[in-house]
This record gives sequence, C-alpha cells and structure tokens, in this order.
Amino acid sequence: MHLLFTPNHVGLITACYPPASALLSSGPQYLPNSQELSRLTYYASNRPGKINKLGSELEKRIRTECRKAQTGNTRAKASLLISLSIFRALATECRRDVSLLTPSLLASVNVTLTALSSDLEVAARTASVFIAWTTYTDGHLIGVDNNVAQNYISSLRIFSALGSVEAKTLDHEFRNRTRLVGLAALAGAVSSEVLYNTSSHFKAQVSVMVQPLLVTLLHAEVSVLERQSNSIKDKLKSPYLAEFRTRPAMERRAASIHIHVDGDNGPSTTDVITACLRPLSSLLQHSNGWQLGHIMQAVFDSLDELRSWEKLDQCRWIARKTCEWTQYQYRYAVPTRLVERLLESQDATSTSALQSALVAMVTTVFTSSIPLVNLSTSDIISNLITLVLHKVAIDPDDVLLASLVECIASLGTHVYYSDQIQDLAGELISRMVVVETQGVQARDQKNSKRSRAQALRCLLAGMLGFMQAADREGRALGDTEDGRERSRTISGSSPPQSPTLNIIPAQEPQGRPSKRTRVSPEIWHDTLSLICDSDYTVRADYAEALVFYLRTEIRKRGDFADADGVKRIRPLAEGPIQQATKMKLLIQGDSATRALNAAHAYIYMLATASSLGFDASSQGSSAHSAVDTPSVNILPPTPSTNPPSLSGRPENLDSHHQAQAQRQHPRRSMTNPPRKASVVQRAMDALPPRISASTAATASDYAHILVMLTVVHEQLPVRGLLSGVPMLLKLDGITNINDPIDAATRQRLWAIKEVIAKVWLVIGNVWACSELVKLAEKAISSMPGPSTLPMAESPEAGVLHAARELVQFNSAESKPLAQWTGVNAETALMALVSGERVQEATSLDRQGLLRRFAQQWSPDSALRESVERPSNFESLRGDGISPLLKLSPALMHIDNVSLHSLARSTQGVGVTDLREALEGRSSMSNPALAKAPSVSTLDHTSSIGASDLFSNRLTLARSRSKKRRLRTSGPDEVRDVLGKLGIGKQNGNSLLKASFPALQKADQR
Repeated sequence: MHLLFTPNHVGLITACYPPASALLSSGPQYLPNSQELSRLTYYASNRPGKINKLGSELEKRIRTECRKAQTGNTRAKASLLISLSIFRALATECRRDVSLLTPSLLASVNVTLTALSSDLEVAARTASVFIAWTTYTDGHLIGVDNNVAQNYISSLRIFSALGSVEAKTLDHEFRNRTRLVGLAALAGAVSSEVLYNTSSHFKAQVSVMVQPLLVTLLHAEVSVLERQSNSIKDKLKSPYLAEFRTRPAMERRAASIHIHVDGDNGPSTTDVITACLRPLSSLLQHSNGWQLGHIMQAVFDSLDELRSWEKLDQCRWIARKTCEWTQYQYRYAVPTRLVERLLESQDATSTSALQSALVAMVTTVFTSSIPLVNLSTSDIISNLITLVLHKVAIDPDDVLLASLVECIASLGTHVYYSDQIQDLAGELISRMVVVETQGVQARDQKNSKRSRAQALRCLLAGMLGFMQAADREGRALGDTEDGRERSRTISGSSPPQSPTLNIIPAQEPQGRPSKRTRVSPEIWHDTLSLICDSDYTVRADYAEALVFYLRTEIRKRGDFADADGVKRIRPLAEGPIQQATKMKLLIQGDSATRALNAAHAYIYMLATASSLGFDASSQGSSAHSAVDTPSVNILPPTPSTNPPSLSGRPENLDSHHQAQAQRQHPRRSMTNPPRKASVVQRAMDALPPRISASTAATASDYAHILVMLTVVHEQLPVRGLLSGVPMLLKLDGITNINDPIDAATRQRLWAIKEVIAKVWLVIGNVWACSELVKLAEKAISSMPGPSTLPMAESPEAGVLHAARELVQFNSAESKPLAQWTGVNAETALMALVSGERVQEATSLDRQGLLRRFAQQWSPDSALRESVERPSNFESLRGDGISPLLKLSPALMHIDNVSLHSLARSTQGVGVTDLREALEGRSSMSNPALAKAPSVSTLDHTSSIGASDLFSNRLTLARSRSKKRRLRTSGPDEVRDVLGKLGIGKQNGNSLLKASFPALQKADQR
C-alpha cells in the first residue's frame, strides 16, 4: 500500500516487489516487477542526486531481510533475492554514476555474504550484483573511503572461500557449482579497474584472489591443465557463469544429490579448471613487473598455506604458464623472484619440499622455449652459486645439489648476446678459484675437505651443463672454417686404443645459426690447476671437463683433422697470407697454445709430484687425501668487476675479433691470486728429479693423463704436437732409471711408460706416420701382462654424478721393469720429424723440428710460455716508427711527400739528439768532459709482466738506435741536428723545406 507521506524513492522501490502473498510463488526467478523496475531505473538515471537515497533504502531492506532469512524465513529470502536484483538493475542502468551507489552496494553485498554465504542461490544472486558493479566502477572510492575498502576486501575473501570450498558434506556437483559462483565473482574483480586503480590495495586484493585460483589447479592432472589452458584461447566465457538454476527448489535439491539426472548435468571439474585459468591468465597478462612481484609472493603464500610444494608437476606447470601469460617485457621477474624466494630458505638444515619445488620451477622456466628478455643471468648465476656453496657448507651430500647444478646448466638455453656464456663461465671460474685456494667455511669443520671438493665438482658440472645447453640451442657456425673444424673432429675412427681408454665422444654440430661464442682459453686458463688438485674426485671430474672443453669449445682454427683422424693440410683457398698468419700463430703461440702449455705443465706435475694441490696447506700433504685447508667465507656476492689480469691484451686472430675482445674482455684471464702463484712456484721447485714410491699420482690419475693427452693430440694436432712432444720427451727422460728400485716405484714407472707409448701411437695415427705407429704398436704388444691402467669412466658431462672411486696401485703386485723398456724416445722423435705432413703443417724442416722438440722443457718454462706477452705495437717502440708507416713505402711505389714528412716526425729529433751531439763534440776536445751516454727506457718494451711470477730475471738490452749513437760526434753532426730542428741557416737540403716547397720559394723571392 502506498502511504500518503511515503517518499517518492521509497514508493518506487516498494512498487518493484510483488505482493507479500505472492512472494513465494514468484520463484524460481524471484525477479522484481519489470514495469515498476523500469520506472525506478528511469527515475534514478535522470536524477543522480537520488541515487544515494535509493542505495541507502535498499541497503536498509537487505539488512533486515538477511537477519530474517538467517532464521529460516522463506519470505524474507525471496524478498532478499528481489532486492539484490533491484540493486543489479540500478548498477547496470546508472553505470555513469555507479560511484554514488558504491557504498551502499558493497555494504549490502558484504552483509548478504556474511549472513547467507552457505545459501548457493543467494550467493549466486549476490555475485551477479558484485560483477555488475565491478564491470562499471573505476575503483576510485577504494582508495578514498575506508569503509568501502573494508567491505570490498571482506566480500573478496568470502567469494574466495566459495571458490575454494572443500566441505566434505557437499557432493561433487554442488561443490563445483559453489566454486563456480566464487570464481565468477573473482573473475569480475580481476577484469575490473578497481584492481589496478590504487597500488596500495593491489597487494591486498591479489593475496586474497590467488589462492582459490590455485586450489583446483593443484589437484588436477598436468595433461588436463594443458588441454584446458589451450581451450581458453578459443572460448571467451564459460556457459555456467552466465546463468544459475532455473528449476524449482525441490528439483534443484534432487539434482544436487543425484549425479546422473537426465537433462541436468552439472558442471564438471574441467569447467571449474577453465574458470580458474581464465582469471589467472587475465591477471598475469595485465600486470607489470612490480605487480608481478606481488602476484608471485601471493602464489608462494598460497602454496605454503595449502602445503602443496610436494606437487612438483603442478608447481612446474604453474611456473611455466606464469611466464607464458606474463607480458613479454616483464617475464624476467618470474625466475628472478623464484630465485630470491629460494635464497630466503637457504638456512634450512635439510632440504625441504619448498626448496626442491622452487629449484624445479626455476629449471622449468629456463628450459622452456619462452624468451626471457632483460633477464640478468649474471645475478641469477651468482645467487645460484651462493646457494650451492651455502648448501655444501651445511651438508656436502645434500640431495638438492644435483638439482641446483641442473638449474645452473639450464641458464645456457637463454643466450641473448654473443659473449653471455663467456660471462657466465667467468663468474663460475672466479668462484672456483676462490674455493680452490681458500676452501669452504663448513658448518662442521670435519667436513671442510669434503665440502671444498663437492663445491668444485658442482661448479664444474654446472659450467659443462650450460655449455651443453647452449649447444642444444645452436652452435657457432659463423664462418666456413668453424663449420669445417666442427665437421672434421674425431668422431669414431680414432687410432686403436687400449681397452682401458674410453673417451667422451665428440658432439655433432648443430645446423642453425649460433646464439653464442665459445668459451675462450683465456677464461678457461684459470681452471687448469685443478688437474693437480689434492682431492681425487676433483681431479677426475676436471679431467672429464677438460676433455669436453677440448672437444667442443676450444677454437681449432687451422688445427682440425679429417674424419678419419688424420691431420692433412688444407688447400690454400684463403690465400697464402692468411695461411702464413695461422701457421705463425700456431708456432709462436696463441691463446689455445698458451692454454696447452699450462695444461702440459700441470699434467707433468701430476705425473711426477710427491704432493698435489695448490690450496693453502696442500704442500706436504698426502697424495690421496684432502688437506686441512683454512676455510674462509666465500658467500658474499660476486664483485661487479673482474679481477685484474696478469697479462696485457687478449689473443686475437683478426682485427675484428681483437677490437671486440678489447671492448668486452679487457683482461686475458681472471688469473690466480699471487698467493696461489707462489704455491705453484714452490710446487714446481719441489718436483723430484726422478720417479719414486712417494709419487702422488695413482693408477686412476695416469689413466686420466692418457685420456687428456689423447684428446689434445686428436683435437689440436699442431698445437698439441708443438707443446706436447717436448713434455713427452721430458717425461720419458725421468723414467730412465738404472739403479735398483722397489716395487712401488716400478709400478709407477711402468704406468708412465705405458702412457707414453700409447700417446706416441696416437700421434703416429693422427699424422699418418707409419714408422712411428709401428714403433708404438710393437712396444705396446711387447708388454708382459695386461695394462696397469684402470678403466677411465666417461659419465654424462654437465651432471653431478656420484664421486668416482680411486684405483690405487697394487702394493702386492710386482712387475720387473727390465722386461719392457717402452718406446725409444730418440727413435720416435726421428720418425716424427721425418714425417712429410708434420713438416708441411708446421712449415719447419727436419732440422727445425728437431731444434723445436729437443729444446729444454720444464714445467716452469711451460707456465711462463702460457702467459701472454705484452704487445710490441706500442707508441714507444725501439725505432719510434709505427708498423703502418714502415709498411706503407713498400706498398706504395710513389713519392708521397706527406707520408715522408709524417714518418720523419716520428723519429724523435729533438733536444736529446742535440745534447748527444754536443756531448760527443765536447768529448773530442776535452776527454774529461766525456761521459757515458744515458740509457733511456723509452726505446725498450717493458719486460715486467705476468711471467715474473715464475722468473725474476729481468734484462735490459740497448736498442739499435742507441748503439748507433755511441760513436763520437763532430761539428757537422751538430750542424745537421740544428738544421733538422729548423735552427740556424736553412740550406737546400733542409727536411723542413721539402714539406712546404711553395712557401719557401716565395720567401726566397
């Protein structure tokens, strides 16, 4: 009944309800009168000032109806459903002024959900009102009105609870319908501007919405998730989100109890999964980097609360899809945040499900095909290395270490600039140098030795792993020679080997363009000392790593072999100048040659030293056990700049690579610290002159020596020949012992001679030297008994495998050395230098090769040769003339006046020349005034370089220009110098006159 004094807005609202007697019969839709509702919405849209009163009146009615409906009043429930429909109509029709309706609407939604959230019909009608508001609101009131913000967040929490309901009393269909109602409301909030309007409330909203989106996904199979994620690209919306039950109450109840009812198939689990994926993907697609960080934190909190870190497959899928759905320029934040969360949990005493899941998620992101632009791989690998060292310090046998190594290796799949792999390798090697020399600060000091060895093994495996991963993504085939050298590596036709020799097979080249460059020998150089590490497990792993590096990484420019394993000279298709340049680099030394020199020095030390290891206390330790190394903290972040180098410029093969290397790698290598260099020097000084029972190398070490030397000569024939044969002769020399020896010494001599014989066989096969092959095969076949070398294992590179067992010499076994003398070194050398292919490849004749191979070799000299010499192309040269000016007259057969003038200006005619002329003239008249000419350092290249670590002998030789100036001077010389300086009378032969003839003729006129 319309009362006389009833306000107009109240009367319009009351008219929308059916009579009290007809409320129950208005179901199941429970909708207001359509004609009266149109009058109400017309009134509200034309009078915005009345919207606030309309909202307040509806809120008051809803509060009353909710209170009555809680007691079971069905009329009140029916009236509540109609009131909610009126609110939705007002929000839809007054969309421009929806902010005026917001306070009362959100308060009504919150009151209704708080009172009747278990009633699915009421919750669905409330969700429709909420979705209508989120569709048209701009969200400004959320950041201004505290009551509005509280009602909004409270409503989100209730809808989130509905979207993740797990009540066991509910049947499967009713649970799915309840979840769909809550997820529909959350989808409306995700697609609304209210989520992104205020940054202060974004975190609060996301922390509420993420968990219900993950609950269903974490309990689904990955195959179902993948299939449904593909389907949401085609379907815009789910059919279950636009409607609710249209049946009477009795039928609705029956349908919820009975699963199979004809004509009423409820929503399936896949429909719920789709309803979760759609808002989750929308949330990620519209978030920036800062917002993505809050989303990731909400995901972590949800997984913690749900205790779902054990679901590795689902966690990996979520990480991969998070990256895929995120905007292209913000994807880097996903793995970055995962690694940060991993570091937050590093202090755990044991590996938790959280750590295992996070590592698996990071690895999944890196190994996927999703590009990650702006990813800071340097920071990522630094954090992962820090975590590895931290876990090793706590427990060297932590099960998470293998997963962390795999995670480090997965970084190789994301190469976005050419030197990225080199930068990552430099980061790892810098940490390895610190661990090698200073150890690891283990929590239990008893495990400090094992922790150090395990840390080195993890870093080595990680470095090999990301190089392999980068190869799978694309191998460098930029120039034709690189392609040839890859295709001509030894694959399966290596020379006959002993059954004890098992070499890692060469990898096949990739057929697509490169994404990276190789790891240069300058970077790898600092790891070579691990050949002589005090721990056998490290030595064994490094032997494997060195073999892998020689096969796949080191540049083989001009040093490749054919498919049958034989080194042949390539036709001079590139021209004689380039061929001569390559031969000069091979003979005089380049970065690969320097690395091989150092490798041979350390191999010799491994074979002969009585103690191994270059850490602080390795000298004097036993050969077969790690040493007590003073531990230091190695966990601080890696410095941004690389350690200084001992040498000058990097090695280059052409001007382009030289310029690029100088810009990107101003150092040759990170270099061993001086402390380590001094330890290496002491170790070389302590090398025994002969093999004895105290020699530290074991049978396993000699097996690894054979593998390393074999790969050197197969992969780098020329460099290996020039740097390895002198070492081989030196090693053979210390085995010639005529005095009586014990059984232990005899076994070591036997092993060395076997290694030498098999290396000679490899050299003979590579260079097709039949005489040398016959000599080596005869010596090997004459061995009395089986080989003394154990089987050299070849596990998968780049994976942290179990530590290999050490094979010692059998102390009870005694073999008389006199029965087998091995290969005669002199005969083998003469056969080698007589080889035609050796002479052609090295551009040396037989006598030149003899002089080259017969030179005095020592590990000290090899290490000095492994350090790059300072370049001679400096501005302060001996003759003061640049190479360009010296070569130009030979190339230009013309009288270039400007060039001659420029060349004279570099000869340094100045006050020094005048002083020397005057000194010489005075010495002629008065011998007492004569004095020795001063020796200037301007005409000398500095001899102070990195090689001074191994030699303190510095020499200063006078230049040829100084020798010429030692003769006495006369008056004519003084006059000539004055003339060159333009002082005094100018004659016709003046050098200055030649540069400006026109001006001088004008002066004469």
